[in-house]
Order: sequence, then C-alpha cells, then structure tokens
Amino acid sequence: MLKGQVVSGDFGKIVMRVKAAAPVELGELVVIEENGEKFILQVYDLLYGSQISPQNLEMVAGMSLEEGGFQMLDEQLRNYQLALLKPVLTTSGQSKMCKKLPPFFTKVRAITKEDLLFMTKPLHPLYLGMLRSGSTALDFDLFLPGKETLSHHILIPASTGKGKSNLMSCMLWGLTSGDVAGVLVLDPHDEYYGRVGLGLKDHPHHDKVCYYTPARPPPGARTLKVNLLKLKPEYFQGAIALSDPQRQCLFVYYKKFKTEWIRAILEERRIENVQFHEDTISVVKRKLLALLDLDFESGQFHCNGIFDDVAGMNTITEICLELERGKTVIIDTSYFSGSLEIMVGSIIASEIFDKYKYYKRLGQLEEKPVVSIVLEEAPRVLGKKVLEQGSNIFDSIAREGRKFKIGLVAITQLPSEIPKNILANMNTKIILGMEMGSERLAVIESSPQDLSQDNRNIASLDKGEAIVTSTFTRFAVPVKIPLFSEYVKSAKKKEDVEVSFMGMGE
Repeated sequence: MLKGQVVSGDFGKIVMRVKAAAPVELGELVVIEENGEKFILQVYDLLYGSQISPQNLEMVAGMSLEEGGFQMLDEQLRNYQLALLKPVLTTSGQSKMCKKLPPFFTKVRAITKEDLLFMTKPLHPLYLGMLRSGSTALDFDLFLPGKETLSHHILIPASTGKGKSNLMSCMLWGLTSGDVAGVLVLDPHDEYYGRVGLGLKDHPHHDKVCYYTPARPPPGARTLKVNLLKLKPEYFQGAIALSDPQRQCLFVYYKKFKTEWIRAILEERRIENVQFHEDTISVVKRKLLALLDLDFESGQFHCNGIFDDVAGMNTITEICLELERGKTVIIDTSYFSGSLEIMVGSIIASEIFDKYKYYKRLGQLEEKPVVSIVLEEAPRVLGKKVLEQGSNIFDSIAREGRKFKIGLVAITQLPSEIPKNILANMNTKIILGMEMGSERLAVIESSPQDLSQDNRNIASLDKGEAIVTSTFTRFAVPVKIPLFSEYVKSAKKKEDVEVSFMGMGE
C-alpha cells in the first residue's frame, strides 16, 4: 500500500508527504525500495502541510464556519499531511544499520511480512508478541534469544493499567514451555499461579511450576516455611533500615554464634571483649521480632509467620534445586509486608547467586540453566534511597549477575527512581505506555538504541502495545502483546498440533 513520497529532510528527519486518504500513524514502519535495496523507516511525528498561506486558510475556515457549504478547490492537492521518518535499517541480503539517505523523491509503502524475513527465530526463543506497525499487529511473531536476554536483565517500565501483568503472564507461560531458564517470581498480588482464574497452574507442563504460599496451599502447592537457623545477617540488608552499629551487631553475633545467632541476640547474650550499647541491642532485638513475626518469652520462640525454629530446614535448598532444573518457582508474597517480601527474595537470591558463583569456580556453570528473578515494584530493592543505605543482593546481581547466568526482570512504574548505572545494565527494555514525561526520559536516556525521537510514540502507546529496545535486536521494535487468555488458547492449540504430528511420525 502506497503511503507517500519523500520530499525533504535530513538523515534524522526525513519528511514524507502523505498520500491523501492513506492512514499513517505514530510508530508505523514503512519501506522505501530502490535499486534492489530496502530502507526500513519509522514514523515518529505527524504534522499538517498546506500550499495556502495561514491567513488565507483562516479566511477559508471562517467562510466555511460562518457561511457554510464553502468548498476549497483542489483540497487534496493543496492541503496534506507530512510524516517525519527516521531511518531504522537497510536490507540487501542482510540487515545493517542505516548510514545513508534513501534516494530523493522516492515512493514510500507500508511494510509487509516479507520485508522482515531477516528477523529469524533464535535457538532458545523468548516470545514477546507480534510485530506492530502503528496500531496494526502484523502476522509476524517476535522472539528474543532467551538465555542471553534473561541473563543480561530486562526492565519493564509502564504506567498503571498498561498491561505489565499480562505481559509477564505471557512470558512466564512461554518460559515454562521451554528449557530456556529457571524463573523465580516474587508475586505480591498472587496473580501468576492462578488460584482464582487462569494461570500457570493450567499449563500443560504444570509439573514445571512450583508454588509456595504461607496460607492454605491448594493441591500440588507447598507451604512456605523457612527455618531460623538458615538466616544470615546479609539477608536483612534492604529489608529493614539498620544503622552502622546495628548492622555490625548482626554480623558480630553471627560470627560468634553461627546458626544460633538470632537466639543469642534475643537472649541478649554477652560477647567477651565486645560491647554494644544497650539501646543498640534492644533496637536490633525489637526489629528482628517484628520482621520475623516472633514472640520470645522465657527462652522460648513462638513463631507466628513463615519463619520457624523447627520446620523449613530444606525449603531454600529445594527452591534453588528447582531453579537449577529450569522450573518456574512462584512465591506468594501477597500476605507479607514489603520488608518481609524483600527479605524472602533476598534469602533465595543470595543462595542461588552463591551456588552459581561456586559452579563457575568449578567450571560447571555452562551446564546450568539461566536463572531469572522477577521483581515487581523494583524500586523497593533497587531504588536510589534504598541503595544509599548500602548494597544488597539485587544490586549485586544487577551489576554482575550476567557473569554467573543470573538476571533480573525489573517491573516498575517509576524507572527514574532506579540509579542510572543500574538502568544502563538492563540490556533489554520492554517499554509499555507511560504518561509521565520524567519517567519516559529516564528510560529513553538509558536505552540500548536511540529513542530520542520516540517520546511522543511512547506516550501514545495503548494497552498491550510496547517498544522493545535491546542489545539483541537491530532496532527498537514495536510489539503488540497478546491478551494472556488468547495467548494460552493459541499456545495449547499449537502444542496439541505438535504432539499429534509427532504421534503420526511414530
């Protein structure tokens, strides 16, 4: 379909006159084909053009409004739309970054599926959705290389109601179907497993889904209990605010009493040649009791929450083993305070990170699957104010996790709250609609591809529409994310067809 014709501009702003009645939208992909070479371009702005002076246009509008029935001669020729285009790629056998202008005065047409055949399906695919041109979803599935993308971290920034949970549900379903990675999901809204309604419990490979919850686990799920003997001082970093003396108190007691360190603090045991202020001990004791939901009377623990002095010795070990086997582990944190949720995540993340560091030293890391940790409301653990109090395990993973095949999927409404150096380490960004200009700017400034002209495009994204900018794509790709329920139907249908085909072969 003919869209228009190049009339002027420069390399970063090619001006196209839009053909009358040809629909052109922000974010739309178009093609210029000349002498066997294709230029792929994207619309980043639209404006009006006219060969009639503004004063005469105002006069004509007044006559039409006041007198009525006034017709302008040659309306489609004299008045028109202009689209501003930015070059994306050139393709002539293989795709490469565009470094030259397309021929002057050439015709511009809509993109087709055949123009995108250079985008091939990777070996370990991570499905995101269908490629989108403007508001139109093309019949072309978009995949990223799953292992590399997940280990190099993903950021999903979006305003409320733009489809973050729907996108994550689709990604988790696809990851559970394959052998790309083990995924740890800290689920503060208990929405991904699907206790009520559709969720990962309905997956054909539901044996690869492990669900831990502190409250009345459904059939096939497990009760979340963690033994107090398994806790270490570093797990509390980021979960509760601690002064330097209070932090030192934790580490000194751990060094002296090993696994019994929490009991030692609660019993206020003295350490020879080490003195802490009485207020320090009492504040640390009060914070531990509150966070761990304990009562301590007459030397006895009364455990009210997920931490226990008897049960839960193997819970963390089992979760880490399930992640190593490439399973999807969902932790229901909907009953937890924010601090407790952060601590539970810190415990598991620290253990799997230490294990993978050990495997790297032994030369066994290549045999292990990638582990991805999904963080909802990421600024709670990666925010500037949190990290001012000291580094935590999630900060460490963001900076160096890719070396050990461990990555983060950080979901947030406020990317500007995350430090720039961490945003820059998120090598894939799946940008959904964002109304706030300051948040768009934070993402644009840290994106792998140049999005400086896409501010309006991002602001205009509707629910389920996204822009994927990644070191693993040749350009910032517009994507239409399917509705989770529809994606599940199509995925199940496809799997049934594949099973039937294999059965015929046998």
